[in-house]
Amino acid sequence: MGVGLSYFLTSMNKAEETFYLYIDEDDNVDSVLTKLSAQCSSTAMSGFSTIVHHSSYADNIHTGRYAIQPGECAITVYRHLANGMQSPVHLTIPSVRTMDRLAAELSKRLMIDSTQLQQAFTDEAVCQQYGYDTATIACMFIPNTYDIYWNVSLEKLLGRMQTESKKFWSGEREQKAKAADLTPEEVITLASIVDEETANNAEKPMVAGMYINRLRLRNAEYPDGMPLQADPTIKFAWKQFDLKRIYNKLLTIDSPYNTYRNTGLPPGPIRIPTVAGIDAVLNHAYHDYLYMCAKEDLSGTHNFAVTYQEHLQNARRYTEALNQRGIK
Repeated sequence: MGVGLSYFLTSMNKAEETFYLYIDEDDNVDSVLTKLSAQCSSTAMSGFSTIVHHSSYADNIHTGRYAIQPGECAITVYRHLANGMQSPVHLTIPSVRTMDRLAAELSKRLMIDSTQLQQAFTDEAVCQQYGYDTATIACMFIPNTYDIYWNVSLEKLLGRMQTESKKFWSGEREQKAKAADLTPEEVITLASIVDEETANNAEKPMVAGMYINRLRLRNAEYPDGMPLQADPTIKFAWKQFDLKRIYNKLLTIDSPYNTYRNTGLPPGPIRIPTVAGIDAVLNHAYHDYLYMCAKEDLSGTHNFAVTYQEHLQNARRYTEALNQRGIK
C-alpha cells in the first residue's frame, strides 16, 4: 500500500473505543478539524484534511453528534459528517423537582440552550400548543429513555415528548386512570407527591391509596373533601426542598400548592414523577387509612392510621425521634 493511500484508509480513531464528535452551530471547518485532531491519528487526519479541503464541506457543515468508531477510515468519517449521519443520544428524562432544573439537565445532553427551554416552559401559548399550561407542562415529560438526535430543535423535542406521552397513556394506563376518575395530569400530580413522600416503591401504592381516600372523603367535617395536607407541597410552595420538618408557621403560605389550605390536588406536579410513582397511583392500594406519619426509625417508610387519635400517637413517636437526633 502506498503512503498516500494509507492516509485515507488508516483508522481515524486511535483508541479502541468509540468517541463522539459534537458539532454545533458555532463550528467551522477549522474547529471541526481541531476537535478531531485531539483523538485521531496524525496519518488519518492528513487524509481527512485533504478530503475536506478538496470538497464543499466547509460550506455544508451539519451540526450533530457523530460516532467515530475504531477502524473507520478518513473516507468513512467524511461521508458520515458530510451527509449528517449522526448518532442519537440516549436521553433519559430526569425526575427533577422544577422545570428550570429540567431545562438545565436537558441542555447538558442536547444542543438546545437551557434559557430557550425555560422560556418555552413558562410561556402559556407554547404550553397550550401541546395541550398543557405552565403548571402542567411537566406532565408531558415521561421519565423514560429516548433516542433523540443531539441537535434536535425545540419544536421537535416538544413534539416528540407529546408523542411519547400519548403513547405512554394509551391502553391500560388510560383505562386505569378513568377507573380511578382521574385524568393523566391528575395521576401525574398525585404521583409527584407520592414520590416525594417515599422512595420505597413497595410502599408507594399504600401512600397513593391514602391520598385518594382523602380526595374522595365527603362528610360533615369535610363537605368539600379532606385537604391532602401533603408536606412536600409546602416545600414546593416555599421552594425549600431541604426542609426536614414542617412547622405550623410554614403552613400559612398563600399558594395554590398549599394543600393544607386548599382542598383537592395542586395545579400541577411538584416534580417529574417516576414511572413507579405513576403506576403506584394507577394501582393504588385499597384501605381505610386517612393518615400517615414517617416511622420513628427514620427508615423512610410510614406508619398509617385510620383515626386522627392513632395518627397523633404515631406523630408523637416521630417527633421524639427527631428531637433525640437534634434534627431541626
